[in-house]
Amino acid sequence: MKLSHELRFGIAFVPDTPWDEFVRRFLYIEELGFDIAGLGDHFAHFWFPSQPWLEAWALLSALATQTSKIRIGTLVTPIAWRNPAFLAKQALTVDHISHGRLELGLGAGVRWDPGYEMTGIPNWSPRERVARFREYVEIVDQLLRNEVTNYEGRYYKIKEAIMSPRPIQKPRPPITIAATRPRMLKIAAHCADTWTNVGSAESLEEIRHRNRLVDKYCREIGRDSRTLRRSYWLTYFDAEKEKGLFDYYESEDAFRDMVRPFIDMGVTEVLLSYPYRDEQLPMFEKIAKEVIPELKAVYNK
Repeated sequence: MKLSHELRFGIAFVPDTPWDEFVRRFLYIEELGFDIAGLGDHFAHFWFPSQPWLEAWALLSALATQTSKIRIGTLVTPIAWRNPAFLAKQALTVDHISHGRLELGLGAGVRWDPGYEMTGIPNWSPRERVARFREYVEIVDQLLRNEVTNYEGRYYKIKEAIMSPRPIQKPRPPITIAATRPRMLKIAAHCADTWTNVGSAESLEEIRHRNRLVDKYCREIGRDSRTLRRSYWLTYFDAEKEKGLFDYYESEDAFRDMVRPFIDMGVTEVLLSYPYRDEQLPMFEKIAKEVIPELKAVYNK
């Protein structure tokens, strides 16, 4: 099967780790050959709001100076936290600091995020959240593409906003959009370079359904659906909540069996969680050094 993009693998992190350890982990996964690393962007941890939690864009800027090859980005930035023009300026800055390695991840956010109540930021209705998201993405896209941008929408207005210097990546850093429901999937089909979503190996049929919807929405706007990279964060929320074991690090065969069905349906970016338990690190390293290169050799030929 010929994939639409070269297959790549990445690690999704939550910023709950001390700085020195974060640097060690990023350098470690870069050395192991992972293609991309992403950070969750929230004010506090969803399930454990009192635990340590670092700000994603400041952390990303610093990590860009410590790494040299791996692509870096947010997975993903909810639009409520930042004005779109300032977010675009942050992205431009990290693109320069990283010498063109930024992947800009954006999402509408979720209503049950504790950060809204903690910070007093409005927690919009789902309808308003999606309507704002469409405008937000259009503004960020235009700012990163153009030297001067004007935009007047229902929720956001930009007047002669200057973006200088220009991004390292042309025409701009790639934009990843997280989407699961039809209205957001339509925006991803229209605006994204990469569409991403999250779930476990048991979510396969659901992802097939979303894939078909995205293909349909691409056809409706005249876009070749193969130009949209498909990304999937393969995780288990129970393991995330309990800092427990991940099923796909049980063995090489377990990893292959869980990952291959997603690749076969067209996913070309597989995101994994960094092991919480040291006992899974040897298999994690073995998978990175042996199994992932094997899969790339098969699917990227």
